[in-house]
Amino acid sequence: MSDRADDAQGGTFLLPRHPHRTEDCRAISEILQRVGDKWTVLVVGKLGDGPLRFNELRSAVGGISQKMLTTTLRGLERDGFVTRTVFPTIPPRVDYELTDLGYELLVPVGALGEWARKNTERVKAARARFDGIHA
Repeated sequence: MSDRADDAQGGTFLLPRHPHRTEDCRAISEILQRVGDKWTVLVVGKLGDGPLRFNELRSAVGGISQKMLTTTLRGLERDGFVTRTVFPTIPPRVDYELTDLGYELLVPVGALGEWARKNTERVKAARARFDGIHA
């Protein structure tokens, strides 16, 4: 029986353990969409060693299409993680570099990458167990 008179279901009324505002969840979700993306993690990691030109970055990341790298870099620039500098040479030279905010992002991105490297076999084993049960 519920302690609340307006609880029409008559079940247990639970308060959230961590009350939060919907606006906070949306803001966090938007940021995590950017920084949790596979290509973002790889690009930020590579730019952590210093500025790179587009093709250097594409080669360093490996497996990323020109379109996807362009999209990723634009998003990172828009969100303040990366700067794009055009040098007036022929042909034009464009460098990409992490901002201070981008360097701060290296800490959790590096930790996530390290965790993934350490736990790859455990995740593979869990998937195999799951697939064996649910095949």
